[in-house]
Order: sequence, then structure tokens, then C-alpha cells
Amino acid sequence: MNNNSTDKIIVLITKWMGFLLLTAVVIWAGVYLWSAYRYEQTSDAQVDAYLSPVNAKVGGYISKIFYKDNQGVKKGDTLVVVEQDEYELKRDAALAELISSRAKLPILRAAEQTQLKSIEVVRAQLTGAKAKLDQQQKEYERYKKLLADESTTAQKFDNISAALALSQSDYEQIRATLRVAESRLNDLSAQRTAIGAEIKIKDALLERQQLDIAYTVITAPFDGQIGKKSIQEGQLVQPGQTLAFLINKSEKKWVTANFKETQISTFDIGQKVAIEVDAFPGEKFTGSIESLSPATGARYSLLPPDNATGNFVKTTQRIPVRIKLTDSPKKLSRLSAGMNANVYVIKD
Repeated sequence: MNNNSTDKIIVLITKWMGFLLLTAVVIWAGVYLWSAYRYEQTSDAQVDAYLSPVNAKVGGYISKIFYKDNQGVKKGDTLVVVEQDEYELKRDAALAELISSRAKLPILRAAEQTQLKSIEVVRAQLTGAKAKLDQQQKEYERYKKLLADESTTAQKFDNISAALALSQSDYEQIRATLRVAESRLNDLSAQRTAIGAEIKIKDALLERQQLDIAYTVITAPFDGQIGKKSIQEGQLVQPGQTLAFLINKSEKKWVTANFKETQISTFDIGQKVAIEVDAFPGEKFTGSIESLSPATGARYSLLPPDNATGNFVKTTQRIPVRIKLTDSPKKLSRLSAGMNANVYVIKD
């Protein structure tokens, strides 16, 4: 083959390659323009799900862990057990204090009965003293008249007057003793009220200690799947510390897509959405717009931007859009929270 034939073949191949490349560019441009006309899209999107923290309600050393990484659990399954020895001792101490407080009631009841009998005795003494006083009063009145008639001596009248004063004194003394005895009974009644309140407090403390013992056994609040295990047996945990994260299987996942503010003007609740997940290339997921955030993502940051503080550079903001996934639960079960996605909102 001569050089001229070879050059012609090379030129022909070059032309065809250029034609094919041009055709590919035209097709790509057409697809891009059609996609831009038909969809609003973003690659700033992720699969979301509720991650419920499993927290410790009491502090202590972990004695046993009953789950592994990524394990499925049922509601009520035991996840973690905290050492109970210290809480059992506190429970026993609270029980002993409650028993001690309750033991005061029979003693108080016996004291009240004794005091009631003492009051009966004093009242009987008061009745006798009153009768004696009345008799002495009458004796005094009789001798007073006799003395006026000079039918008795002054010495005899003085003896009667002294006896009356002594009877009056005895009567007042017994009355005072009765008031003291009745006051003592009221004190015992007040003590009963105080002991009753003390028993309620000790009973509440005992229930609290029993509740703390129950809290040492941490169970799954619902059916779900545990994430990564970040604790070890023998580790000291504090009240409120997060021990694991549990994903609720009964609640559907969703996609959070962050669209530019210039893209959302045509968005409506219920608008259809197509979704591609990076983990499953070529597979389509369907959904619909569930809600749009009332603020841009920047406003939820720890230090939101303040454009009034100096030089201003306009930056296109992004609006988080929540997208409800409408595929079957079996298909959605393959998705994991945090997976990247491409979202295409179908324009009406």
C-alpha cells in the first residue's frame, strides 16, 4: 500500500472520530438541556433516618454488654448492664431506714394509750378535788355566818379558811396537771403526723433506689438496629452518657437534599422526585417533596454569617428539602443513613 492510500485512511478515520465526538457532544448537550428543562437537580443530598441515642440513666461500671456492631434488636432486649452492687446497698439502707421509721408507730401508739390512761386518772383526781373544794367552800360559808353571830371562835374560822385555800390550791394544781397531760397527748399526735411524713419520705427513697436498680439494666426502647459499639465492659459511664445509637426500623427513611435558593421557586409539597444513590448506580428510587426548611442551612450553623459586619460577598445559599421515599420497605431497607444521593425534582 502506498503512502497516499495510508494518508487517505488516516484522514477518513479522523473525520469519523471527529463526527462521532461531535455527535456525542451534541447528544450530551441535548440530554443536559433536556434534564435542565425537565428537572431541578442537586448532588448535595444524603439519606437520613432517626438515630435514637441509648443513654445511661445511672452511673457505674459496665458489667455486661449484650450486643455487637450493627446488630438487630427487638423492643425490650437487654443491651447493657451496669454493676448493681452499690445500688443494692443503697436499697438495703433505704429499706432499713423505712423499717426503723415504721417501728416508731407501735411505740408511739403505746405512749398514746398510756397518756390517755394518765389523763383519766388525773380527771378522776380533779373530780375528787372539785368535790372537796365544794365541801370546803360550804364549810367556809357556814363558819363565816357563825363567826358573824359570834357562835364560833376566830381560830376555828381561820382553820376553815386555810383548809379552803389548801383545797383551792390542790384543785388548781390537778387542773394544771390535766392540761399538761392533754398537751402531751397533742404532742404525741403531732409526732404521729411527723412520723407518717417521715415514712412517706423513706418509702419514696426506697422506690427511688429500686428504680435506680432497674435503670442499671438498659434495654432497647423499640425494634431497630444498633450502630457501632463504642463502649467496653468495665468502662465507667455517667448518667446521661450515650452508650449506642439505635435506628428505628418501623420508621421510613427520607432524603435531605440541599438545593440552591435559585432552584426552589417552583417547588411544591407533594412534587415528584427521582433519586439516585451512589451506592446503587443505575437504580432509581422515587419520592416526593415532604417539606422545605424555613431557613437556609447557614442559619442553623453554630456561627451564622452576618453580612452587616464588613465586606460583603454574595453567596448562593442552600435550602434543605425533606423528601419522602415512596418505594417498598424491602427496597428501602437497603439504604443506610448517610449515603450520598443525586436528587431530581420533576418540574410540573
